[in-house]
Amino acid sequence: MRSTSRMHAWQIAVGSVMLIATLAVQAQSPEPAHIRLWPGRAPEAVGDAENDTPWITPYLPPTERAMGTAIVVCPGGGYGHIAMDHEGLAVARWLNDIGVAAFVLKYRHRNTGYGHPAPMLDVQRAIRVVRSRAAEWNLDPDRIGVLGFSAGGHLASTAGTHFTPGDPAANDPVERVSCRPDFMVLIYPVISLAEDFTHKGSRRNLLGENPDPALVENLSNERQVTPLTPPTFLVHTDEDKGVPVENSLAFYAALRKAKVPAELHVFEKGPHGFGLGKPDLAASAWPQLCEKWLRARNLLRDTEK
Repeated sequence: MRSTSRMHAWQIAVGSVMLIATLAVQAQSPEPAHIRLWPGRAPEAVGDAENDTPWITPYLPPTERAMGTAIVVCPGGGYGHIAMDHEGLAVARWLNDIGVAAFVLKYRHRNTGYGHPAPMLDVQRAIRVVRSRAAEWNLDPDRIGVLGFSAGGHLASTAGTHFTPGDPAANDPVERVSCRPDFMVLIYPVISLAEDFTHKGSRRNLLGENPDPALVENLSNERQVTPLTPPTFLVHTDEDKGVPVENSLAFYAALRKAKVPAELHVFEKGPHGFGLGKPDLAASAWPQLCEKWLRARNLLRDTEK
């Protein structure tokens, strides 16, 4: 018995040492550096403070697992804040686990003093920055996607319906590449700003109290789908009271009409804003379903294989 007790104490001591060593290594591991989207003041910016400065934070998978695919992540927040933890950092960790490089976007929004077009300019520039530096990060420039939640889903779908090719004559090399995402992942997204099922808070924060009807039409992204809109994976729940499922249904219908490859998953249960989900929620299966979708689209293959 005494020998067993000594062995148990020894195991605890060794475990404690290993835990302390692990924590020390983690403490010494620097957080990824933010990358400013523009070297100087961003377009539409009124100052140079942190609130005026959009950036991306890169999270790269281990080299041996990297697939050469990248996703710009747009957390939600109603265009009034950014849900950076459960719709940003946690998502980046999941993407890294499946070999995808994640670039979490900190975009401008109403509570930092900005509405349209600042968020759209930020996501467009983020895609351009990642694509222009693809070789540096061992990425395939033709496999740069965008993923968004809620209002971040509206921003991501705006990137997929309001894109421009690069300008070969631009002095800025970043502006020489396209800002079209190669695919989209939209999780309980705000899509329409015109229909009665819109999220009124997101519309108000983005466009103000009395927006120009033409602008509302232009940013109701289900009305802007064309055959050039990238393939899309959509997730929603039927009981979402914050952003009704009709947003995803309308976008999926528009994609089908334009013959754009799309996959839609509507789960019966689940509140708005569940992120990656919890074990007891059926909608928590969406990351695995999305991984299968990415694999089926040949987006999870090593570029060297």
